Amino acid sequence: MDTEKTMSKPSFGTGVCFAVLAYSAWGVLPLFWKALAALSPVHILAFRILCSLLLVALVLLIRRQRSWLAVFRDPKTGPLLVLSGLTVSFNWGLYIWAVNRGHTVEASLGYYINPMVSIVLGLGVFKEKLRPLQWVAFGFAVLGVLILGVLSGKPPWISLGLGISFGLYGLLKKTIPLSALESLGAETLAAAPLGLALLFVRFDVAGPRLDGQSLGYLAALPLLTRMLLPLCGAVTSLPLYCFARGARLLPLSALGFIQFISPTFQFILGVFVFGESFPVRNYGAFGCIWIAAVLYIISLKLAPGRKKPV
Repeated sequence: MDTEKTMSKPSFGTGVCFAVLAYSAWGVLPLFWKALAALSPVHILAFRILCSLLLVALVLLIRRQRSWLAVFRDPKTGPLLVLSGLTVSFNWGLYIWAVNRGHTVEASLGYYINPMVSIVLGLGVFKEKLRPLQWVAFGFAVLGVLILGVLSGKPPWISLGLGISFGLYGLLKKTIPLSALESLGAETLAAAPLGLALLFVRFDVAGPRLDGQSLGYLAALPLLTRMLLPLCGAVTSLPLYCFARGARLLPLSALGFIQFISPTFQFILGVFVFGESFPVRNYGAFGCIWIAAVLYIISLKLAPGRKKPV
């Protein structure tokens, strides 16, 4: 049975709205990470995890929702939440490092790859179906990645890491039986030990050791930078909340291609704002992927019995 046909039109439209909001916010997020470039990417990731947990936990406390704290006792849901928290933390860390090391364009390719991962997972796990035009779009996306890998002489590891990790995260979000906000709270709680370790543990040849003095450089940062740090929670939690709502209402195939909004914004920022290089070989690769996005959008408009996504 076609998963998309089983969804009501209001649910589909609501899911599209939440997904568009999430991906638009992620598209401009490189501007925020660039503003924190004076910090170590490891410390930015730590603040991102811990500030997100504090913000979400506060909201859930105000709403008197405490059941999410007990989900780790469930032998099925608990491990899924831990895996989900670690997966999205890996994705966050790699993305922050890529943006602040001048690889925003390569990071954008990772989020162009992500729909292919979502499609494969949707087909294999949830038995979703694609229309012929959507298969053509998928083929163009695969061709674009192959062109880039062959012409550059090596696999695009940053892009693959980001695309695969976020695709797996999207799959896990659809299998965790929690509300969007509770799921986010549980995931950041599961990742909190990692965040604390990244803040206060130094890793060197002698092994890990506590070293709170490694944060001393924060006091010398500009005031604006220090003021932006607590906002790591808001810029992380709000888009993720919208994504979680959208992921529960949309098939993975549709969610994956709506995601083209985010890497397009990232690509524009990387090339035209951050001044990153864009070799000639990238035109063919990105051209194929952009064609894939257009074809899929057309396929949605031609779908029988459905209103246009808004």
